[in-house]
Amino acid sequence: MAAATSFGTVWCLRKAAQAFTVSHSHILRRNAIANLSFQRNLCSHLLCVPSSSSSSSSSSSASCVSQTVQALKGDFDVLLKGVGERSVTKEVKHILEMARRASLKRDVLHTDFLTPPVLKESMQVLEKLADVKAIAQGGYPQAERCRVSVGHPEELTSDPDIISALSITGNFQFEPCSHGDFLGSILGTGIAREKLGDIILQGEQGAQILVVPELDEFLMSTLVKVGKVPVTCSKIPLISLDYEPPRTKSFKTIEASLRVDALASAGFKISRSKLVDMISNGDVRINWIPVTTKGTTLKSGDIVSVSGKGRLKIGEINSTKKGKFAVELIRYL
Repeated sequence: MAAATSFGTVWCLRKAAQAFTVSHSHILRRNAIANLSFQRNLCSHLLCVPSSSSSSSSSSSASCVSQTVQALKGDFDVLLKGVGERSVTKEVKHILEMARRASLKRDVLHTDFLTPPVLKESMQVLEKLADVKAIAQGGYPQAERCRVSVGHPEELTSDPDIISALSITGNFQFEPCSHGDFLGSILGTGIAREKLGDIILQGEQGAQILVVPELDEFLMSTLVKVGKVPVTCSKIPLISLDYEPPRTKSFKTIEASLRVDALASAGFKISRSKLVDMISNGDVRINWIPVTTKGTTLKSGDIVSVSGKGRLKIGEINSTKKGKFAVELIRYL
């Protein structure tokens, strides 16, 4: 009797599995096609150029197969070779995994707000994947912190509505508050930093902030003070954001090297010895990443940030007849 019951149970389970497979065959087939498409796309970026000799060609092909297998198992190290900072690499890898899931499921997924280095590296890597579309948005054109939406090109056809703007108002005429004051008060409510985008200061009126939409109601009811100033927090449309393009001042300097201590000391008008001390104290960043050595070389487009001094962008670099460097420095005011 027990044997008959066991056989009957197995038979029922087998029939149920067959029925499920038939009824969901279109879903399984669609996922299989998407998976094959994503894998083929990864393979195209991992293939090596074959050598003219047959032996080297064979070893090159074997190496490519090995790299491809690793990537198909979810190891994106090959695509991440150009990313230097370990913490940035870890976040970009997470975003690649998210993109893979979105592509396979033909879905659209969103990151939290990313720091500028992670945003830059992520977009560069995602551009290599033909079966993944990526859209970065921070709420306004000059936004530094942005969210990235990833998905199959046929699904991600427009900019998703994933950012909210809030206005924080109060009487800051006699109690002016800095960016750090607003940031500290907002994070003091208990939200994580990655849920918050840019903070746009509005002088005596307060500030405007970008957040993930699910925190609108929470912040409007919880954020009641910035520093010593009572505030009210209300939602505003993104089109109402009041921002200005950054003001800058450009000038040129002639330097013997492109080291960060040389260019930053010239750009911020401080002694090189003082700048070296600031590097040692962790007060100097290149492209938002702390710099650890004074001999780090800069290039055009790099952003140097010094605590308490502001930011500096490295512009055009030319060599002089005497073997030195004529460097354009763009100081953010």
